[in-house]
Amino acid sequence: MKKRISILGSTGSIGTQTVDVLGSINAEVTALTTNKNIKLLEQQARKLKPKLVAAFDEQAAKNLKIALADTNIKVESGMDGLIHAAAMEDTDVVVTAVVGMVGLMPTMAAIDAGHDIALANKESLVCAGSIVTEAARKRGVKILPVDSEHSAIFQCIQAAQGNRLDKIILTASGGPFFGKKYDELKCVTPADALKHPNWSMGAKITIDSATMFNKGLELIEAMWLYDMPQEKIEIVVHRESIIHSLIEFEDGGILAQLDVPDMRLPIQYALTYPKRFPCKMERLRLTDVGTLTFFEPDEIAFPALKLARQAASLKGNMGAVMNGANEAAVELFLKEKIGFLDIPELVNRAMQEIKHTNDITLDDVIIYDKQARELVNSAFKR
Repeated sequence: MKKRISILGSTGSIGTQTVDVLGSINAEVTALTTNKNIKLLEQQARKLKPKLVAAFDEQAAKNLKIALADTNIKVESGMDGLIHAAAMEDTDVVVTAVVGMVGLMPTMAAIDAGHDIALANKESLVCAGSIVTEAARKRGVKILPVDSEHSAIFQCIQAAQGNRLDKIILTASGGPFFGKKYDELKCVTPADALKHPNWSMGAKITIDSATMFNKGLELIEAMWLYDMPQEKIEIVVHRESIIHSLIEFEDGGILAQLDVPDMRLPIQYALTYPKRFPCKMERLRLTDVGTLTFFEPDEIAFPALKLARQAASLKGNMGAVMNGANEAAVELFLKEKIGFLDIPELVNRAMQEIKHTNDITLDDVIIYDKQARELVNSAFKR
């Protein structure tokens, strides 16, 4: 059966790889979105012929409308455009490949429309995990993980034959600064932090990998995806990025999913689940890898992990506060306005100064996200 797919963030790292795997499956694209990269979106639109395209940036959308004037493809803009693309009729799966809090409202719109979610936007669950998962449960919507780590867990669960998990083990590459001590990170630059050893990703996610906030976000995401308390989720640094994650059973048995560091397999599996099809990517040869190594994460050099566990334990508004503060701090770091170690320090300040509350609505999530960003930016100005 042909899958009808909407891709939010089709011009980013996950989005372009999603477009790449479409040739391996029977798929039709209903909508595509970008932030500002209208040149690539135009190319994608002419090739894939969706009914709708949208650019989050208003001026970019105006230019895109002119570029596609000779087609019958509808062009929209802003958050309304993303939401419309997510809720398109005649869509089976929505790939949420936009980065950051901006993905929350489109994800909710897709769920409300009854579309399954191929989830790459981890911030939706970090900021509003209880809201998103409850809405998906009520609508009978599947949330199919695209992140390589969560796809690995998901794939292992398929092989578990209903046996109960006792623990999840998330693997982390350790990023470009593995082995460095806290004081050695004071003077690192954005250029240094963007040199990931294994993965090619967007700037924000790559910086999150360097601080290890990315693994903290994934810990919270796993907690909601698999209904697992955070203390039952272990993080292990695995430099080779070959074992993407593992699950442990009550009897101590462990299942792992192994593959080369390539996002195309987890993307394709989310789109074709529960079936598998040939995937156009390099195959793993264990003899070429040779050695696999594992280390405890250094929570002193990388305090992001401890902050994420605090947010995971508190739940409520703390996921939105942590994520909003981190997004704002990463933006300042990329502009070279703050140092690398200022990122976790500013996040910690936001989590300390914004009062914790448990009962939150979707509107509350947006408010707390804004408060955290404003606090980070005001702290920088002081």
